[in-house]
Amino acid sequence: MEALTPKKKEITLKDVEVVIPTLNEEEAIGRVLDEVFSVGVKPEQVMVVDGHSTDRTRDIAREKGVRVLLQEGKGKADAIKTAIKHATRPYMLVMDGDYTYPATEIPRFVEKANEGFDEVIGARLYGRENIPLLHRFGNWIITRIFNLFFGTKLRDVLSGMYLVKLSLVRGLPIESRGFSIEVDIAAKVASITGKITEIPIYYRRRIGKKKLKMIHGILIVKDIVKLAWRYNPAFIILVLGALLFIPGLTINLWVLMRLLFYGVKHYVWAIIGTLILSSGVLTLALAVITIYLKRFEYRITHHVLEIRRELNEVLEMLGEKEGEK
Repeated sequence: MEALTPKKKEITLKDVEVVIPTLNEEEAIGRVLDEVFSVGVKPEQVMVVDGHSTDRTRDIAREKGVRVLLQEGKGKADAIKTAIKHATRPYMLVMDGDYTYPATEIPRFVEKANEGFDEVIGARLYGRENIPLLHRFGNWIITRIFNLFFGTKLRDVLSGMYLVKLSLVRGLPIESRGFSIEVDIAAKVASITGKITEIPIYYRRRIGKKKLKMIHGILIVKDIVKLAWRYNPAFIILVLGALLFIPGLTINLWVLMRLLFYGVKHYVWAIIGTLILSSGVLTLALAVITIYLKRFEYRITHHVLEIRRELNEVLEMLGEKEGEK
């Protein structure tokens, strides 16, 4: 039986398609592409998906010999959807075209993928001074909300540099808009296989005009809640029920203060407050249970997919041996 154990195919740079969404990045795109080439990525492996730039972004990219596509729709999410539609290699590495993300780290992403991960995120742990303070705080909050809903331990779910297995995201509905696309892809990987990890990277000062605004953070939080509703609606319902804890506690505190300071006894209000408070505590406990049940479901799904994948590989090997006979 040991002879039938399939050998895992090694992932190399040749298996990776580098996707660079752009919008008026003529100041940086040339330097970004040169850095991508410096690690051994060939021009034919690079796809620049342009959001209808009005400067020389597309011209510079074509001069470098890479594939240039005009994105379908508008915004970063539509650029990634266009890339997923036209990508041809097993893995897709996404990075911005403003020189903030170091292309020299691409081989490290590939190494991590060889450890069995379906998505590798470049966590911006160094050079954080190049991220505005408000955006850092928003990223911290959003990442923790994501970890709570999906049972992950990520530190930078909004990073714009990540490697993802193309077969995992192709065919799946991606409903997020704008800068929420990273959250959407990570949610799908976390829900389907759970094989998601990070590597620390350095975040550089952007070349060109900034595009991320405060409103994008609010929209991303909204998309996280929508994704959580899709993957774990019971949690959202129970959290809303747990809000009963606040009025219940308020009523009980009011009854206690009236008793201690004025000697007035409010038996009916005490009963009402206790019932509301108990309901809030109970629903909060149930919300926590739903999180653990969902995480257990993710682990079971992950193991089933692994067994199915290994079985398919064994069957393919047996088919190849039959063909040789």
